[in-house]
Amino acid sequence: MSKKLFGVLSAILLFAMVLGACTPAPAAAPEAPAAPAEAPAQPAAEAKVFTIGISNSFISSEYRTQMISELQEVNKEYMDQGITTELVIESADTDTAGQIQQLQNLMSKGVDAILVNPGDVTGLNATLEEAVAKGILVISVDQELAANGVYNVGIDQKEWAKTSAQWLAEKMGGKGSIVEIEGFPGHPANVVRMEGVDEVLANYPEMQVLAKDTGKWDEATGQQVMSNFLAAYPTLDGYWTQDGMAIGALQAVLAANPAKFPVGVGEARCQFINLWTEVLATHPDFETIAVANHPGVSPTGLRIAVNLLMGKKLDESKLGGTNGLSFVIPLVTAVTKDNLQDAVTLCQDKPETYLIDNIMTDQEVLDAYFVK
Repeated sequence: MSKKLFGVLSAILLFAMVLGACTPAPAAAPEAPAAPAEAPAQPAAEAKVFTIGISNSFISSEYRTQMISELQEVNKEYMDQGITTELVIESADTDTAGQIQQLQNLMSKGVDAILVNPGDVTGLNATLEEAVAKGILVISVDQELAANGVYNVGIDQKEWAKTSAQWLAEKMGGKGSIVEIEGFPGHPANVVRMEGVDEVLANYPEMQVLAKDTGKWDEATGQQVMSNFLAAYPTLDGYWTQDGMAIGALQAVLAANPAKFPVGVGEARCQFINLWTEVLATHPDFETIAVANHPGVSPTGLRIAVNLLMGKKLDESKLGGTNGLSFVIPLVTAVTKDNLQDAVTLCQDKPETYLIDNIMTDQEVLDAYFVK
């Protein structure tokens, strides 16, 4: 019996050992999951660098030379801040077809904005509207256009012309004979300027316009046209002109040296200011007015373009003009006998070609035209 019991117990023990060998060991407690690896820092999105194109169809004037130079100077401020690239400049004496090609060139180069000083009132509109449709910001500088979606930055050209025309009419006592030397017929600025002169003269029926001719916004041409007028009308009482042609017109008067100087208007360019002071040495009663269509409106337009490209919000209530898309820049103070000395002092360290100017600062642009 004991042998049988021992055998049973031995069998049970053997079975238990076999069973233990087949049973897996209990799993170790799982380790706490490792903290996830920190994602590599993503570089901050780089601010877009903007490319701005310039289209200028007339280079034969000191105004346009100063305009381009000032555009480059202001753009360099933005380049130094990493906001813009170098300007893409299309600038040459050309006609409407040539300026359209300038604009097409700028579009093909992928510019973000175009500043255009237009050579025609309507001839560029379709091309400029094409640029707008491509998502390009388009600003007409110095001359207002009525193209859809195109902003304008400049002075009120009509009021500018009326300032000197009104002075002329009052200085002549509202009567007498005059001649007019205009810029390029058909150019937007010239068109509205001559409208302004006509509006003033309509209030003075005793003032007679004997003749009108174009001086092509060129000093030498203006001088020749004025010489022709003085030969044809030796008793001329006065003349109205604009821009650098005023220098040529006054030089023609000095060369002719009539018994009575006709009353005329001038330009606030240092060359004219210096010539004015020379005339006073021999004709102390000489009077004129010097007005400035200042080139600074274009670099001011560049500042406006950059702020728009950067997403600043316009205060649309500040816009005016015929299509409600115009930034009207304040006129530079006209020079008369009352503030002539200030202009003389300013011109002491300026080249003769310098046109009295003002470029709005970024802060002035933001305060004047954008939501605060």
